[in-house]
Amino acid sequence: MIYLESFRLPDAEAETDFFLHITRTCYNNFYPFQIFPEMGLTRLDFEPVTILCGGNGSGKTTLLNLLAESVGAFRASPYNRSSFWEDYLRLCHAKLAPGAKTALKKAKIITSDDVFDYLLNVRTLNSGIDSKREELINEYTSAKYAHFQMRSMDDYDQLKKVAAARRGTGSAYVKNQLMKNIRNGSNGESAFEYFTREIQEDTLYLLDEPENSLSPDRQLELLQFLEDSARFYHCQFVISTHSPFLLALRDARIYDLDTRPVRTARWTEIPGVRTYFDFFDAHRDEFERK
Repeated sequence: MIYLESFRLPDAEAETDFFLHITRTCYNNFYPFQIFPEMGLTRLDFEPVTILCGGNGSGKTTLLNLLAESVGAFRASPYNRSSFWEDYLRLCHAKLAPGAKTALKKAKIITSDDVFDYLLNVRTLNSGIDSKREELINEYTSAKYAHFQMRSMDDYDQLKKVAAARRGTGSAYVKNQLMKNIRNGSNGESAFEYFTREIQEDTLYLLDEPENSLSPDRQLELLQFLEDSARFYHCQFVISTHSPFLLALRDARIYDLDTRPVRTARWTEIPGVRTYFDFFDAHRDEFERK
């Protein structure tokens, strides 16, 4: 499904025209101006899956942030802006598919910071749960073996604890009074779970390096999840990534931001992917050794 059809960026002439009409002269940083014309990039056309690939500083995250602002995508984490951000954004134009505005009300940008915050929250919650679990184990031991006599209704709560402790095991006592620890595995497992929870059907998602925190196996699972979401659940994705696994997403349009001018490429043509291929090919004998 395609909700965002294309995105136009100002060319060199439009940027020059803008600066001829401003009176501010106290800035030495005009970000995000003076980036994309030098790359020969003035337009992006989108498929159900579009990938932005390039080295650090190639403009991947900037493009995602511009897209997010242009379509009104929800974001949880703040991002770097500049005094010229709004000026630049006004020179950009997002072309939407007919009838896409309703679906884009649910659009979302998911960044590495969002995933990190989620993992941190899980750890914080688990730390509290673990601490409470120890308290309950001590409480169970005291209640089960302590001599107790109820003298007034003020002791009723304690009586219930004693009865519960004497009815069953310590694990059953703790389980009945404490929510399950939501930590089911590694950071990678929790990060993958985060994407499956956040990504719903029928809208646009902008993903900034989603492979962070994911092992190769989990990256392959994410690849399958994203393919299924695009194919069966009418999602559209724009993804910035270095991952050779995600670059292999089925039928993805890939923009290589390291080329001049920027062009589309097959995933097997991306230099980073070729580096992996050449390395493993050079060690083929070791893989095939019996």
